[in-house]
Amino acid sequence: MLLLELAHARSGDKGDTANVGLIALKPEYYPHLVKHVTAARVARHFRGLITGKVERYELPNLHALNFLLHGALDGGGTVSLKTDAQGKVFSTALLRMEIEAPR
Repeated sequence: MLLLELAHARSGDKGDTANVGLIALKPEYYPHLVKHVTAARVARHFRGLITGKVERYELPNLHALNFLLHGALDGGGTVSLKTDAQGKVFSTALLRMEIEAPR
């Protein structure tokens, strides 16, 4: 299933790093997101678009995960020639990732 069926997301820039917040649509979806949306999985999903590592932070009180995609913005908003220099579409792109459906 597509991740967008279980969560919504927001993203933005922090210099050359895209910051992507992934929030469960229902609290009961959060453990499934923790299990299946790993930093390694997100790094594979964005292969070719980012040059650095992916870090994941868990925010259980918000039923959310936060990802830092290092080397995603070609230097950042003020110097990048990328169409999306502020990383706004990374959230939509993450929601298109396929994961195993909850049981």
